[in-house]
Amino acid sequence: MGRRKAVLSIAALSVALAVSARAQDLSRGKELFSMCSHCHGPAGAGDSMALAPSIAGLDAWYVEIQLGKFRDNERAAHFDDIAGMRMRGMAKWLKTDADVKSVAMYVASLPKVKDTTFTGGDAAKGAALYAPCSGCHGLNGEGMQAVGAPPLAHTSDWYLRTQIKNYQQGIRGSDPRDVGGAAMRPMALVLADDQAIKDLLAHVATLSGAAPGASSE
Repeated sequence: MGRRKAVLSIAALSVALAVSARAQDLSRGKELFSMCSHCHGPAGAGDSMALAPSIAGLDAWYVEIQLGKFRDNERAAHFDDIAGMRMRGMAKWLKTDADVKSVAMYVASLPKVKDTTFTGGDAAKGAALYAPCSGCHGLNGEGMQAVGAPPLAHTSDWYLRTQIKNYQQGIRGSDPRDVGGAAMRPMALVLADDQAIKDLLAHVATLSGAAPGASSE
């Protein structure tokens, strides 16, 4: 019995330490996010006028990867990527990997926001266009960490349109180090015109972001 109590005590202590560490990370992340909030908003809901998408609830692993790409000049090296170049400076302001992890964790903790602004898209046609995207981004737009594909379900539609255009024009995805971006370029080129992009985004707006078998939010 004494040994069992010791094991349980160690387990309880480990859990308590993990909870404490997470609380500290979230506190630090919130502090760091105060700079991000000038563009993305205090709730991470985004601001199209500031070219800042909704990032609330975005998976921490994806936030970390993108901040890393901005910090390493792997993303936003093209002069036409105005918002991206601004993010490079902001990402470099995060001096340590620990700070990147903390702010990513805080962003992921924020309640997700549905930011849909476009009209005129045909969701039924968009469903067919989305079919090849679902192999990486998921049937419900939940994303797939294993292939580095972000969730799309709660991403600002105007931002998705901008990124599709950037891929099409070689503004994004042209750096040889950006494997995921390079894979996105031919996918973006499948969308023949603005109407096709609107149709795709109309379908994305209907997605729950929940993984198959999981309860939707």
